Amino acid sequence: MYGVRWERLEAYAGSSVRISSRRALLRRSFSGVLAARAVAVRVVAWLLLWEAAGLTCTPVAALTASPAVAGIRATCSEIILRQEILKDGFHRDLLIKVKFGESIEDLQTCRLLIKQYIPTGLFVDPYELASLRERNITEAVMVSENFNIEAPNYLSKESEVLIYARQDSQCIDCFQAFLPVHYRYHRPHSKDGETFIVVNNPDLLMYCDQEFPILKCWAQSEVAAPCALKTKDICQWNNMKYKSVYKNVTLQVPVGLTIHTSLVCSVTLLITILCSTLILVAVFKYGHFSL
Repeated sequence: MYGVRWERLEAYAGSSVRISSRRALLRRSFSGVLAARAVAVRVVAWLLLWEAAGLTCTPVAALTASPAVAGIRATCSEIILRQEILKDGFHRDLLIKVKFGESIEDLQTCRLLIKQYIPTGLFVDPYELASLRERNITEAVMVSENFNIEAPNYLSKESEVLIYARQDSQCIDCFQAFLPVHYRYHRPHSKDGETFIVVNNPDLLMYCDQEFPILKCWAQSEVAAPCALKTKDICQWNNMKYKSVYKNVTLQVPVGLTIHTSLVCSVTLLITILCSTLILVAVFKYGHFSL
């Protein structure tokens, strides 16, 4: 009887030992999983910190390369562009100013070309541009072909003008360009007696005979354009990224009202008949006719 009880006790003890060993194994495996997860979380955290700091390579290489990158970024001064509309009425002047952070003495070998997009509500007179070029007032030329300056707003297309900017005498590190623009005729409106024309910011093209840090910083792409106004040679200009003072320029244009159509037509017809009659009377009264 005692032998049977002793065997049962030994069996129970053996089973308890096996259970405790299994629990120990489970605890060790669970603690190992937790440790592995903790290590993985730390690694991910370090990678995110390196990426946020711009260190995409190994820590040693990144730390050795960071002073050079910082030195290049320190020379990347902003290019600031500002558009202004001068004068009042239907005939305006568009003035574009570009300011560089670097001294203009370091950019003597560089040229600046502005590619301005003229919306359908405006037009540029090519004959006026030719006259201004002869008088050395501006260096601008039309790019668009089949251009009609007499077409109204709803029958015209957007046009392009190339303006070779000049150094500003009042600013040591500035360029400026001048372009006369004119309003087109617009359709009359039913309610509001005005409309708006949006002049978007231009493309800023730059060409230098030698490399400058500003080209490496802000050059986006290359654009083929004439090297100068009086030459047919083509150069590869750098399309520069810049900071604009204004997002765009908005012009307010007065337009007629459709409710005034009959009144305007009637008055115009009466005045035409009256003036024609007066001219005929003057011709027959004071004219000398020889048969």
